Order: sequence, then structure tokens, then C-alpha cells
Amino acid sequence: MHIPWCIRKCPYCDFNSHAAGTELPESSYVDALITDLRQEHAGAQGRTLRSMFFGGGTPSLFCATSIARVVDAAKELLGFDNDIEITLEANPGAAEQAKFSGYRRAGVNRLSIGVQSFNPQSLETLGRIHDGTEAIKAVQAARKAGFNNVNLDLMHGLPGQTAEMAVADLKQAIALQPTHISWYQLTIEPNTEFYHSRPPLPPDPVLFDIQERGLELLENNGYIQYEVSAFSIAGRQSVHNKNYWTFGDYMGIGAGAHGKITEPDGNRILRNQKIRQPAGYLARQADFTARRSIIAPDAMPMEFFMNALRLKDGVPLDFFASRTGLLPESTFARGWRQLEQQGLVYPLGDSLKTTQKGFAFLNDVLIRLDRCLSPTIR
Repeated sequence: MHIPWCIRKCPYCDFNSHAAGTELPESSYVDALITDLRQEHAGAQGRTLRSMFFGGGTPSLFCATSIARVVDAAKELLGFDNDIEITLEANPGAAEQAKFSGYRRAGVNRLSIGVQSFNPQSLETLGRIHDGTEAIKAVQAARKAGFNNVNLDLMHGLPGQTAEMAVADLKQAIALQPTHISWYQLTIEPNTEFYHSRPPLPPDPVLFDIQERGLELLENNGYIQYEVSAFSIAGRQSVHNKNYWTFGDYMGIGAGAHGKITEPDGNRILRNQKIRQPAGYLARQADFTARRSIIAPDAMPMEFFMNALRLKDGVPLDFFASRTGLLPESTFARGWRQLEQQGLVYPLGDSLKTTQKGFAFLNDVLIRLDRCLSPTIR
């Protein structure tokens, strides 16, 4: 569920987000989300929802009543698994914190707080509108509101950041005892302010030092790395994100949202993208889709691997056939064995998994695997 407005656009952000004006079209946008969901719900093919994720933008700009309307509509249209995970992204600002109890009553049971840093210098450089104290108070407010499953988003490799600053950020995050930490390196993306006016980033030796010290710190404090940038205490991996990484199906609802649905016969996987601009999305009550496409067979293996190999423990081997309709032996087995000889992946058995070396150099693994795909696929 994509809510595309923020108070202001951050200079590093390449998401489909837009600065909110003086008045948000909140009620009409919620109406559109529910209509969008009605139009899409047949794609579930009788499956109930395992997760919902309100992303943005800043979904916590919307009131709890609006979020409840969407949650209730989804439950009515699709039905929920008994242990459904419902996540909402929130900023640490005081206005958002006041809404946390309402979100919990609305059915949200996981909060993802966009801290990014606790350091005042880094927060100013990133264009964030909160300070470190507000970030700490946000976690405390989340717990007081009844959230026992909280993720903190934290970036490293920031402009002017030393290894000591990055480790201090991570130590403060760990001290708050969230159940999950998304810890990822800042990358400069096209169509961002940072791309057009590039700030000086830490040199590679500092980035390596941050990575080494950070991974050790997380592990020593009970945070298990299960994906490239995702760490959780035992039993608190993100259900929603793991569905992406295991090449599962999902619906994308809202302006610019993307969806992926496998047809009932399993022979085709369809992708669709909704109208990107909020005004255009709101104007198109009849059909919100901007683009539909079929994933071509020759693109399927790499789409699968670019997701699945992000998981540190990999995925079951049979996921490849069940989720792509292709057979390992005729598709990638030859290339996989070459990677095995280079010490980058484990032998083909019950799972598809990189070695520790392969996980550390995942981009290289994917490039080499792409080159080795069977010519019958290429």
C-alpha cells in the first residue's frame, strides 16, 4: 500500500514520493486505494493475505482512521492469515508519535521507523526533519502504544561519516532493543538531489571498516543477518520482505506501486505498475494501471536469483521450478557448478545458497551466473 507524500523530499530519496502541500487529499486517496484493491483482488486467486506493508512516502502522515479503513477493506476482500504481519512506515516526528496507539488499534502490528541516523550532522546532511532525541522517543512511544515488533531503518556510509560515527549510530539503535534493524549503505541514485550535487562519501577503506565493525556488533548483540541489509532477533524476520526475496506474489496498490502475480496455470508471471503521479492516480478511478507486462522466460532466472540470493540462507531448490516454471538442470545448473568451483556457492542439493565469500561478493556472483545461463534460455 503506497502512500506517496512526505513533509519534504530527502536529497538521497529516489522513491515515488512528493512533498505534501498544505492539505493532503487523504480521504479521496483512501477511497482510491480501496477501489484499486477491489480491482486487483481477483489476482489473489483465493489466497489470504500473509502481510500488508504501508510504505511511502510517509504513511504516518495519514490518520489512524484512514489506515483502519484500508486494513478493514483488505480483510473483507481477501481475508487474513491468523498471524498476518501488517507494517506501517513512520517518521520519528512528534506528530506521528501521537498516532501510534491509533495505528495499533487499526490492526497495524509492526512499525518501521525511519531513523537513518542519530547524529545531528548526518541528519542535517540527509535532509531529515527529526533529531536523535525524537528518534529515541519514537521507539519508546511505539512500545507504549503496544508495538512489540519494531524495525529501525539506519543508513551508513553517509557524507562526512567516520567509522566511529557509524558505529555510534548502530550502538544507539541496538540500545533501543528493536526486534529488527535494516542497516544499509547509502547509494547515490539517479533522479535525486545527491546525484546532481554529489556529496563527498567516505572512502572505501572507511566503508569496509564500517561494514566489518557493524556486522560484528550486530552479531554480538543477537541480531541475525538473514538478508544483505536485514538483521533481526530470532523469530522476527520480515514476513513481507521475505516474500519479495523468495520470488513470491504480491499486489501493488497505490500511486506508482508495482505488483507481481503468477497466473493460475503457473505458465506466466504478470507485472503491473500503477499510475505514478498522485494527481493522475486520483483522477483514474476506472483503471489505475499504467503498464502491464509478462516476465519473459529468458529474464525469469535472473529475476529469481537477484531476489533469492539476497537471503543469507538461500532458498529451497524446488522454489526455482515452482516459482518460475523452469527446470534447474536445463537452465542454470552448468553455470552454478562453475560458481561452485570458484568457492562462491554451495553444491546443488536441497537449497540454492551462496558461500560466505559469495554472499560478500553477491554482485559478482549474479554477473557470473547471468553469463552462464543456458543458451536455451538466452
